Formats: sequence, C-alpha cells, structure tokens
Amino acid sequence: MTPWPYPRWIAHRGAGKLAPENTLAAFRLGAAHGYRMFECDVKLSADSVPFLMHDATLQRTTNGTGTGGDKSWGDLSQLDAGSWHSRAFAGEPLASLENAARFCLHNGHLLNIEIKPTPGVERRTGEVVAQHAQRLWAGATVPPLLTSFQPAALAGARDTAPGLPRGLLLDTLRADWLDAALQLGCVAIVCNHALWNAATVAQAQAAGLRTLSYTVNDEWAAERLVALGTDGIITDRVDLFAPAG
Repeated sequence: MTPWPYPRWIAHRGAGKLAPENTLAAFRLGAAHGYRMFECDVKLSADSVPFLMHDATLQRTTNGTGTGGDKSWGDLSQLDAGSWHSRAFAGEPLASLENAARFCLHNGHLLNIEIKPTPGVERRTGEVVAQHAQRLWAGATVPPLLTSFQPAALAGARDTAPGLPRGLLLDTLRADWLDAALQLGCVAIVCNHALWNAATVAQAQAAGLRTLSYTVNDEWAAERLVALGTDGIITDRVDLFAPAG
C-alpha cells in the first residue's frame, strides 16, 4: 500500500454534535479536544462557491429557507448557522471551503472533504470542489482527502485534479463496491462501520485500498475496528475518544 499520511481519528463535521456542524467554531472545538483532522460536507452555491453544509436545504442548520445551492454565496454568508445549536454559537456564519482550508493549513490540521452535491449537479460539484482544493492546498505536504457517495462527483474530481486522493463512501456493500472504487481511482473506502468485518477488510486491503468508517460513537465499535486493522474512524464523540489513542 502507498503511505497513509492521515491520522486514525477524524472529527465528524468538525466537532460532532458539540458545536454547530460544518462551521469554523466546530473545527476550533474539535482542535481543542486534540483532533487534527476534520471531516466536513461541501456543496456549491448558485455562483459556484464551495461552502460547508450537509443538507440540501437550509432550514435545519441555519435561519435561512430553501435550497442552499439556489442561493449566492453573498446571501449564504449572511446566514446564522449557530443559533439552531445553542445560544453560545449564535451568529456563527457558514464557512466557505476557502475559510476551512485556511484554518486547517495555518494550524497544521488535515481535512476530509465529503463532496455533498445538491441533487442534479453531482459531476459539476466534484469538478469545482477538486479545482478549489487543488488551488488551496497547492504546495501542502498532505492534501485533503476527497470522498463522496456520488460516483459522478468522484469522477468529476478525478478528471479535474487526478493527483488528489479520493475515497468512495458507502452505506451498503453493493455487489460492485470494490470494482467501483477501483474504477474511480480511489485510495480508500469509507463506509458505515457495521459493514467492515475480517473478510471485507481483507478484500479492500488486498486491492490496495485503505479502510475508514463512519460514524463511530461507541467504544465497543471503535475497539472492533481497531482490532480489524482499519485505517480511519470518523466520530462525533470528540469528548470521548482521545485522538492519540
């Protein structure tokens, strides 16, 4: 296998559920708990600015309404993305990928960018996110890891920035799971932690792929994955798991 520059422990959406997800406040809190790699979701604004958000719509995690991908970054940047979580984070803005990149690069942190397209713009999102990531991390020792559930998004990223590492996200192990990852030129499989067992880990490793899991919040699950020899654990419980462990 090629060398793996990423730590085992990755903070989900910045700091799990302890701060408003996918914001710089979450990144700062995750870092305060000792994490040095973060996972985040990235989609495109109407004017093609990559920004951090999980849902297609704005209502759950901001004071906005409608589809995020239909709004300009100028409008999105004015939204409150913290009050929904708690009063302590009121006024926290949405983060652009550029904001997140600068935070990580200046502080020596690493990033797993989940390409999370608004439905209908899967390939375009992969292309634009990869283009920005390649620019933002130019010259960096360790690039971001680009992942997605959407093969079209990963294909767009591959064709735009083939040098950036990619991982296929899976919530089920379909019949062609391994072939799909290899055809997309992936270096990793990132799947629901329950899908890993001795056989699936051995298959992935024999194909030269790294094995990562989401979202691992229980000690028994983490212990099982460590015993299986997997490479990465994405967790909400930044307050429970010591990332050096």
